[in-house]
Parts: sequence; structure tokens; C-alpha cells
Amino acid sequence: MKVLLQHVAHTRSGDKGNTSNISVFAFEPEFFPLLKAQLSAERFKSFHRGAIKGRVTRYEADNIDALNFVCEGALGGGVSRSLCLDNYGKALSAAILGFEVDVPDALVPKLHGVHLLAADRVP
Repeated sequence: MKVLLQHVAHTRSGDKGNTSNISVFAFEPEFFPLLKAQLSAERFKSFHRGAIKGRVTRYEADNIDALNFVCEGALGGGVSRSLCLDNYGKALSAAILGFEVDVPDALVPKLHGVHLLAADRVP
């Protein structure tokens, strides 16, 4: 079943210069292997449709079920230099929650906010 990342994980972000640091934390340990398999640096960058101009590097923090993405060229020159308010790291981290993740039916009961899913999508 395809669900939005917001049902599987939460995010945190930080900005430094023109680089955004976005971490994705699995709500449940069972979700972390799904994130590792489906949310690559390339897919992360592609999802943001050109907002990230530079390289995206993914780091895995297995001990806390998290992925950390360092996004270079993501802030229009830096927060204090950019006129584009919605490219700050917080907006990028909120946007990635709309990324679709394929979740096996056995894990559907562990999804957060499962009551928000359409009734016809929940087995």
C-alpha cells in the first residue's frame, strides 16, 4: 500500500549558509528498512523538483532509525541572501512528508494517522 511519508516518519531540519540538513526519523523500527530502501539521495533531490541545486548526500543513522540528508545549494544562496522564503530547510523538510512510501499490509496498523487514510485504502 502506498502512503505518504508523514504516516511513517517525521522530519527535522537545520540550515547553514546555502546548505540544508534534513533528517527523517522512522516512527517505528519496522519502518526504517522501508525508508532506507525507498528514500535514496537521488529520489529525495528529485522529489524537490529543482529546489535543491547541488549535491544531496544521505547518511544512515541505524541506531536511531533515521536518515540524514545534507542538501547543498538548497537555500537560494543562503537564508539571509534569498528572496525565496519557502526554500528554507523547514519547508523542504515539511514537503518531503508528501513522498510516497510503499508499506506492506502487515505494517498498516502501525502507521501514524491511519484514520486519515481513505477508507478504501486501508485493508
